[in-house]
Amino acid sequence: MVIFLSAILFLFSGYSLLIFYYYKNWKKIPEYILPEKKYTEKISVIIPARNEEKNIGALLKKLSEQTYPQELTEIIVIDDHSEDHTAAIVAGFNYVKLISLHQDIHNSYKKKALEIGIMAASGTLIVTTDADCLPETNWLETLVSFKINNDSVFIAAPVSFTNNSSLLEIFQALDFLVLQGITAASVHSKSHSMCNGANLAYTRTAFFQVKGFAEIDHIASGDDMLLMHKIWKQYPGKVHYVKSKQAIVSTAPMTTWKTFFNQRIRWASKAGSYSDKRIIIVLLLVYFFNLSFPVLFIAAFFTPVYWYWLAGLWVAKTLIEFPFVSSVSSFYNKQNLMRYFFFFQPLHILYTIMAGFLGQTGSYEWKGRKVK
Repeated sequence: MVIFLSAILFLFSGYSLLIFYYYKNWKKIPEYILPEKKYTEKISVIIPARNEEKNIGALLKKLSEQTYPQELTEIIVIDDHSEDHTAAIVAGFNYVKLISLHQDIHNSYKKKALEIGIMAASGTLIVTTDADCLPETNWLETLVSFKINNDSVFIAAPVSFTNNSSLLEIFQALDFLVLQGITAASVHSKSHSMCNGANLAYTRTAFFQVKGFAEIDHIASGDDMLLMHKIWKQYPGKVHYVKSKQAIVSTAPMTTWKTFFNQRIRWASKAGSYSDKRIIIVLLLVYFFNLSFPVLFIAAFFTPVYWYWLAGLWVAKTLIEFPFVSSVSSFYNKQNLMRYFFFFQPLHILYTIMAGFLGQTGSYEWKGRKVK
């Protein structure tokens, strides 16, 4: 019993220090203010799309409303074997270049779509987003000015989930805030690589210098973090995070629990392919700390005193995380979600364990495809 509880306390101590580290570095990041100066760098926005007829039109309209000059903005949509009207809708926007994938690819369709788009691009700065995203009006202008003012080669930028009043959407929006806070803190502190492909910018030169997705092109996921780490190894001082509300891209959460778990399993599936060993240590610590909750739950049926330990750890976890998540939610104007934070802890713990395990051992379905 003593050894068991000592192990849990050890994990809790390590987890607490990790969250405090993220919180401290999140607070250190200066919020980027878009300067009045105008820039003239040619950029290419690359959008892979598969079966996105419900979303792609809204995104392309938003891109036409950007404050960055249209004559300096190239928009390329790569249609990934869509089975709906995605390609036809894109073809209706005369300022958009449409490329269709034709070849069959093993597992990594999105990386191939991005690669083909970048090969066709003429901009010096590549900006990637997803077809179901909506950017702020100053999005592109903010990314370009940040890149030039900070001499950035790779920029991770903020992403936000929209939500209605349903349990599923509130949970996803709150959970994603945590991931976004960790992303910002880890990139700013240069502690490990983390980003989201829905909102990235990197130089075309850097992409080709690290040979793009070579050596990671067999992995279904990882078009964001695995590429980020390759570029970080080549340019360790030029990988940055832009903390700006004007750079936020919003996207809708998953509409069912099944698609939510498939999304998280897909994200977790690339963990075994990380060459960035720093994040492996973090993932193991977080996973085993969360695993201590069901272990305590089972043990409590045999030794009732563990019920008190379980309740105490639940409260302690919430108290440790609350200042960090509250600060991040304030940046995204989602403070109202914090009222649910304590009650969502069991669900968060459960999905973390399941997604982490299945991401390394199973398969998942995404965009109508079965992926291993």
